[in-house]
Amino acid sequence: MASDPQRGQRGTDGPKAGGGSRTDQGAPEERKPQSDEAHSAFTPPLGVPYPPLPEDEHPTSEFALPSGLKPEAPPEHEGSAFAPPGSTTGQTPLPVGATAMSAFTPPHGIPTIHLTKEAPWQDRMRTMLRMPIHERPVPERIERADEEAGPAIPRVLDLTLRIGEILLAGGEGAEDVEAAMFGVAHAYGLERVEPTVTFTLLSISYQPSLVEDPVTASRTVRRRGVDYNRLSAVFRLVDAITSDGITLEEAYRGLAEIRRNRHPYPSWGLTLASGLLSGAASMLVGGGALVFFAAAVGSMLGDRLAWLASGRGLPEFYQFVVAAMPPAAVGLAFGLAHSNVQASAVITGGLFALIPGRALVAGVQDGLTGYYITASARLLEVGYLVVGIVVGVLSVLYVGLQLNPALKHVNPEQAFKLYNQPPVQIMASMLLALAFCVLLQQERHTVAFATINGGVAWVVYGALAVTADFNEVPSTAIAAGLVGLFGQLLSRYRYASALPYVTAAIGPLLPGSATYFGLLNFAQGHLIDGFSSLIKAASLALAIAVGVNLGGEVARLFLRAPGAEEAGGRRAAKRTRGF
Repeated sequence: MASDPQRGQRGTDGPKAGGGSRTDQGAPEERKPQSDEAHSAFTPPLGVPYPPLPEDEHPTSEFALPSGLKPEAPPEHEGSAFAPPGSTTGQTPLPVGATAMSAFTPPHGIPTIHLTKEAPWQDRMRTMLRMPIHERPVPERIERADEEAGPAIPRVLDLTLRIGEILLAGGEGAEDVEAAMFGVAHAYGLERVEPTVTFTLLSISYQPSLVEDPVTASRTVRRRGVDYNRLSAVFRLVDAITSDGITLEEAYRGLAEIRRNRHPYPSWGLTLASGLLSGAASMLVGGGALVFFAAAVGSMLGDRLAWLASGRGLPEFYQFVVAAMPPAAVGLAFGLAHSNVQASAVITGGLFALIPGRALVAGVQDGLTGYYITASARLLEVGYLVVGIVVGVLSVLYVGLQLNPALKHVNPEQAFKLYNQPPVQIMASMLLALAFCVLLQQERHTVAFATINGGVAWVVYGALAVTADFNEVPSTAIAAGLVGLFGQLLSRYRYASALPYVTAAIGPLLPGSATYFGLLNFAQGHLIDGFSSLIKAASLALAIAVGVNLGGEVARLFLRAPGAEEAGGRRAAKRTRGF
């Protein structure tokens, strides 16, 4: 057809003219030429020539920009959706407005997140840890002249694992350990980082970009020891890393100093504190001066035997077995001598020093926060330790029943219920909390707060269980909840761990008497009563753990730190009706 060449020529000239006009305005050239169908409706009939184009007008499209309006600047380069963004290498933050151009931006957009430095680092890191990885804000590191390319990734991961190891070995909850590890890695510029804690194994994975292989490192916690002094020092180091922006070398030096520090109390002081704890616990259930002395002697003997077993390399189970024997033997000796000393109070005091309340609280807390593997392992450990106590005490009680069959008719529970001396018991509870602080190797400035917190816990428990005649389980839970609330408030005020203010304060609430009743009933052959008493002891222990955790959650819920509203709160797992 004759019109085909002309149509092709006209279709070619039109875009060229229009394209030239748009090129003068700074717009990019069109990649796809306009189709013939876009101009076929204006093609003249056959034989009719095209009219000349006016000099001041150019054919254009309805999608062309109006005159005088500048188009948007073209991007510097075009990339794939799977290419890493230019500033997500883990060392420098994203520039302003880069989030809108990122391939990771969700359709609904990313809310602005401000994590102020005034908030405790625990709250800031928990908030970020519970975010999806694509919604976390980019690290904001302070650029230093001596750090041209940023710290080495393997060294950052190694420092993170070492800090997490000390926290986990000291009894810190899995969520707080992961928050600390994430905070350290995030402070040194590692953006896509995921820490994982499973009881004795720590691992952390960092992925520079979506097209690069991740770097993963792990560390196993071989030995665990109670030293809250070292725990508090690590918390201060993490706060300095996340808030003050200290260098990697300074952080390593601080960690080395923490490891070199000696325990604040000598070994003989720990043995003396163990005896003081058992003596104070015996006074809670009606013991006098002689009972106090007998319980203290039995507990110190058990502590020395446990140290000896530990030095010989025996597992912790056998250490608890041998530690439970001397208090039971001392109490049984008073019972065989037919003296006026309450043998049951002596044994109960010894059990207070052995019940693993710290591990129980940590296990229940991990379960409530969603770390079920770690929680199961911790609770299984508590079960083994309790079985060790049972074996040690029952072996002594069986021997006593063979020597004196009259002990089968002893029922100390009635004597415990009749004892109600609030001034003596309040002083005993504070003394028990003080001794617990020494055993936990706490810093000296935290001892007074924990001691007062323990006295408050016993006052609340006594007012509910004795004066108001409430059930012991909810009374224990309420008292433990106040302990957790006060401990969380003190920890937020001092930007430290809550364990030094909480663990020692729950000492007076531990179910030592209920445990002894169960063991005595087993030794007497009353299996049903024995199981009933042990179930009661387990209920009280769980009430303590749940109360402490609930008190801490109440503090975080109602006492929001600055910037928490902008950060979107502390997200938790959402599960409805079991699925």
